Amino acid sequence: MVQHKAQLKKQQKRGVDFKKIKRKIGRKLPPPKNTTNTEVKSKAIILPEQSLASEKAGLAVSKKGLTLKELLQQTSHHNAKVRRDALIGIRDIFLKHPAQLKMHRLSVIEKLRERMSDEDRIVRETLYQLLKAVIFPACKEDNQGTFISLMMAYVFNAMTHLAFDVRLMAFKFFDLLVQHYPMSFSMYAEKIIQHYQEILQKNQFNLHDKGKLKSVLAGLAYCLSLLPDVNSSTENAVADPRILHAFESQLHEDGSAFPVTAKELMGLLPILVGGLQDFMPSVQIMPNLETQSFDCVLSLLKSIHLVVKFFVYGNPKVSPPSNRRDQDVLQMLLKKLFTVFPLNPTHQSSEKEDNRYFILNVIVSEIFFCLSDWSAPPSVFLEKFLVFLVDALSEKVCGTGKAFFQKHSLPLIRFIPKLMMQVDDTWKSHILQAFTEVFKKCDPESSMKLVCLSAIEEMLFPKNTWANATSDSEMLEFKISWIREIPLVLSLLGDKNPLSSKAVLRVQLELGQCGIMKSEFDSMQLSLREFYSTSHDGDGDISYGAFMKLPREIQEVCISCLYYFSFLDPSLLQSVAACCLSEDVDPFLLFRLLEVVSCGYRAGHIQIADYISFLITIPSRYTVFPEHSDKSNSGLFRRVTSGVCCCLSQIGDDHLVLKMVEGTLIHQISNMNTTNEAGLENACALLRMITRLDSNPTRLSEESISKLGNLLPGYLLHVVSNVGEEEDGRSRRRGYYVLPCFVLLSRSERIVYRVLKVMRTWTCEKPRIIAVVGVLLLMHDEDVRRGGGSGSGSGSGQIFKKIAAAPNCKEEIDGILHNIIRVMSDDDDDDDGYKLNMEEKHKLQYAYDRLKIIIGG
Repeated sequence: MVQHKAQLKKQQKRGVDFKKIKRKIGRKLPPPKNTTNTEVKSKAIILPEQSLASEKAGLAVSKKGLTLKELLQQTSHHNAKVRRDALIGIRDIFLKHPAQLKMHRLSVIEKLRERMSDEDRIVRETLYQLLKAVIFPACKEDNQGTFISLMMAYVFNAMTHLAFDVRLMAFKFFDLLVQHYPMSFSMYAEKIIQHYQEILQKNQFNLHDKGKLKSVLAGLAYCLSLLPDVNSSTENAVADPRILHAFESQLHEDGSAFPVTAKELMGLLPILVGGLQDFMPSVQIMPNLETQSFDCVLSLLKSIHLVVKFFVYGNPKVSPPSNRRDQDVLQMLLKKLFTVFPLNPTHQSSEKEDNRYFILNVIVSEIFFCLSDWSAPPSVFLEKFLVFLVDALSEKVCGTGKAFFQKHSLPLIRFIPKLMMQVDDTWKSHILQAFTEVFKKCDPESSMKLVCLSAIEEMLFPKNTWANATSDSEMLEFKISWIREIPLVLSLLGDKNPLSSKAVLRVQLELGQCGIMKSEFDSMQLSLREFYSTSHDGDGDISYGAFMKLPREIQEVCISCLYYFSFLDPSLLQSVAACCLSEDVDPFLLFRLLEVVSCGYRAGHIQIADYISFLITIPSRYTVFPEHSDKSNSGLFRRVTSGVCCCLSQIGDDHLVLKMVEGTLIHQISNMNTTNEAGLENACALLRMITRLDSNPTRLSEESISKLGNLLPGYLLHVVSNVGEEEDGRSRRRGYYVLPCFVLLSRSERIVYRVLKVMRTWTCEKPRIIAVVGVLLLMHDEDVRRGGGSGSGSGSGQIFKKIAAAPNCKEEIDGILHNIIRVMSDDDDDDDGYKLNMEEKHKLQYAYDRLKIIIGG
C-alpha cells in the first residue's frame, strides 16, 4: 500500500504531454496561442478632389450614376445582363440630355453597332428599340452618307452570321435603317437584294415560322418600293403619289443612277412566286385566313407587284421594256397566279376574311393591269379581271363600308383610262358607269376623289393616241356628268383641303384651255359665285368664299379660269369685284384680277357695260386707310387707280368712253363722304378717271360741268380742312388731291366760274371764310409749283391770273374780297353767334393781303 502511493507520486512528478482544461458550457473559447493576428489598423488618408463623385460632377449620368463613356464600355461586357442594362442607361441619358447624342453620335454608333450581332436576343431587341425610339429620329438631319456607311458594315456582317436568329434580326435592323434613311437601299441595292435572295431561297423558313417570315418579307417590300418608277413620276397625276400606292412614298429621283439591274430582280422574282405558291394551298383551303398568313401573302404580292412595275415602268436605262425574254419570263411566272384569281375561299368566311381576300385580289389585279401595259398577257384572263374591277368599283366584293372600299380599291382607278382602248364598247360602258358612280359618291376630301380627278383629266385631255379609239358619242354622257360635278366639288371642299381644290381647278382650267364642251364649261359660272363671294343686299355686307382663304398658287389658277369663259356672267364678275375690295386680298392677286378681267374684255368675253362697271366699282368702293394708320394702304390704292385709268383709256376712243362714264363717276363722287381722308382718296380716284378721259378744252357735257361746279368747292374745302401742311410748307398730299381739280379748272372757265360762284356764297359765313380763302391760295400755290399748269410753261401763276382776268370770274373774286372785308369789319357787331378770335382775324387779314396781291388788285 505504501509502495503504491510512492509510485503514484513519482508518476505525478513526470511531465504531462496534454493538459486537459475544463471549460464551462456557454463560454467562448480563447484563440489558440499560436494564432497570428492579421488585424491591420491605419488612419484614413484624405486627399482633396480625388473622390469618384467629384470626377463625375457636371457630366450626364444614368439613373445608376454611370456616365456615357462607362456605359459604352459596358456594352462589351461578358455578362449579357450588364450589356442590356448599359443600353438602357444610354437611352436614359439621351432622353434626359439630347445634346449628348448630338455631340457623340458617331462614336456612339461606332460602339453600339457591334451589338447587332450580339448572341443574346434581349440585347439585340434592346438595341433595336434604342435605335428606333431615340437615336435614328434624332440623327435624321446628319450627314447621311457617313451614318449609313457606319451602320451598313455591321448590318452585312450580321446578315452572314452563323446564328440564324442573328441573321434574321439583321434584316430587321436594315429595315429600320432604310425607314429612316432611304438612301441606305439605293447605296447598296444590289448587295441587299442578294442577301434577301439568300435568306429566302435556302428554305430557311417553313410555314410554321410565319412570324419570322413576315418581318423579312415586309422589309423587302418596302425596299422594292424605293425602286425608280418612271410612270409614277411622269404621269399627269393630281394626287400625291403617297396616296396612290402603298410603299411609294420615296421614289428615287434619278433612275439611271440606281445600282439595281434587271438581273438581280429577275433572280428574285422566282423566289417570291415560289413562296407565294407555297402559301396558296393554305390560303385557298384553310377555314380562316389568319393574320400571319395574310401578312406574308400580302408582302409577297406587294413585292411581286413592285418588281413587275420596275420592269414595266422603270427607267429604260435600267430595264429596257423591249426585252421580249423578260416579258415571257414574267408571263410564265405569273400565269399560275392569274389562273387561281380571284383568291376566294371555297367555304363561308367572315366579313374580316372577305376584306383580306379583297385586298389581295386588288394587288393581283394591279399586277395583271401593269403587265398589260407592257406586253399582251393571255386574253383568257382579261374578262375575269374586268369583272372584278367593275364589282370592286360597285362595292359588290367588299365586306365593310365606304372607307375601306375607298382605301383599298383606289389603285384600280389609275388603269381605267388605258383600259378604254383595250376593251370593247360593252365593257367600256360598264366600267365608266361604275367609275362615275364612285366619283360622285366618294368624299370631296378623300384620296379617291383625287385619283378619280386624275383619271378624268387623262380621259378628257388625252396625251396619247388611244383617245381616237373612243368616240365622243360613247363618252359624251359621262364627260358631261364629270364636268357638272366640278363646281359642286369646289363648293363642298371650301378651303378645307387645298390639294383637292387645286386638282379640281386644274381640271377646270384645262377644260377651258382645250375649248371642249364649251357650253358645259360656261354653265359652271352659276355655281361658282359663292366660291368667290356673296353679297347680302339687305345690309350690304359681303361674305367671302373659299377663294380668299386658299393659298396664293391656287388663287392664281382660279383667276386664270375666269379668262376662258366665253361669256363672263355679270353676277360672277360682281363676286370677283367684291374680292378685289377685300382688305385681305394680296396686292399681286388684285392686279392679276384686274389684268385677267381686262384681257377677258379685249377677247370679247365681257360686255363693255359690265367691264366699265367693274372698273368704276373698285376705286369707288375700295376701303382706304390713311397714311398715318397702321393698316395704311393709300399707296396701293393709288397704284390701283393708275391701273384702272390705264384700262379705261384702252377701251377705245376717250371721248366716247367719257360720254359713257361721266354721269356715273360724278354721281359716285356726289355720294361720297369727303370729310375724311379715306373719302378724299376715293373721290380723287374718280376725278382722276375723268381727267384721264377728258381733253383740253374739256369735252364734258353742260350737265356734268354744272354738277362738278357744285361738287368741287366742297371737295377742295375738305382738302384744305382735313389735309394738313407739311413742314416744308408745300403739302404733297394736298397737291395729290387738288391736282385733278386743278386740271379740270384749267380746261374750262365755266367750271371755274361755277366754283367761284359757290365759294362766294360761302364767304358770307364766318366758319367757312378762312377755308374758302385757303382754297384760292392753294390753287395759286399749286399753279406756281407746277410752272403754270398743264405744260403751259407760261410762268408762275399765269393760269390763275387768266382765271382771275376772265370777266365772270373776276366779278366773283371781287365779291369774295368784298365779303372778306365785310366780315372783318362787322365781326364785333355780328349777332350770328360766331366771332373770329385774334388768330383767325390775323390769318384772314394775311390771306386777304395775299389774295389781293395775286389777282393784282
